[in-house]
Amino acid sequence: MSRVTVSRLRRMKQAGEKIVSLTAYDASFAWLIEDAGVEVILVGDSLGMVFQGWDSTIPVTLDDMVYHTRAVSRGTRESLLIADMPFASYGSTEQALASAARLMQEGGAQMVKLEVTGEMTEIVRFLAQRGVPVCAHLGLLPQTVHKLGGYKVQGRGEAGEALIRDALAMEAAGADLIVAELIPVEVAKRLSESVSIPVIGIGAGVDCDGQVLVLYDMLGITPGKRPRFSKDFLQEAGSVSAALRVYVESVKERRFPGPEHRIA
Repeated sequence: MSRVTVSRLRRMKQAGEKIVSLTAYDASFAWLIEDAGVEVILVGDSLGMVFQGWDSTIPVTLDDMVYHTRAVSRGTRESLLIADMPFASYGSTEQALASAARLMQEGGAQMVKLEVTGEMTEIVRFLAQRGVPVCAHLGLLPQTVHKLGGYKVQGRGEAGEALIRDALAMEAAGADLIVAELIPVEVAKRLSESVSIPVIGIGAGVDCDGQVLVLYDMLGITPGKRPRFSKDFLQEAGSVSAALRVYVESVKERRFPGPEHRIA
């Protein structure tokens, strides 16, 4: 197979074929994830919590992200590889371009992901106009956890309308993909229907164009309490390879997320 591209993801959305994504932080897991049929691998700054042991993603540096993206890139040949832009690495258009360039040139990423609000369209546009594929992360923004006062559902009531407006603004600015995290399922469905670019959900219900989970959550090895919107696929599958394949099949066949994973 050839490398998954943004054009292919758009065609999958148009055809109603679910897109499967997982995080990865090293080459070995990246190889297993790709072998299971995952289209999109995300090197998430969640590595700060599940890999480095911090209580948030804030301490993760750009050097950390370049290092892990480079490692993951060595374990994949077909999946689209996205790298998170870490906290405070895209405060201006120039800084955002410099950070994205490192993740793509040194790390081997094909796309970068930014946690955004509607006020950040200029940064997205600046990157897109310079050939940087952008994934816009909306809803719960883990990098703002201290501002939010915790990991809380976003987009209830009028805030849901604002999220849809933000998604449309990001598409107009040139974003190629959206990640919607921890938003009401009704809002996620409307958001996915409102834009032509694919919407990947996490804690956002089954009606998004695809799903993403933190690898360690779906294998049941994250210390402490697992998010309610996740599922331990390893427990029922018996091996890592089998768990990854069950996850892929469950997303493709709309069995995951189920009603029991609904949180809003």
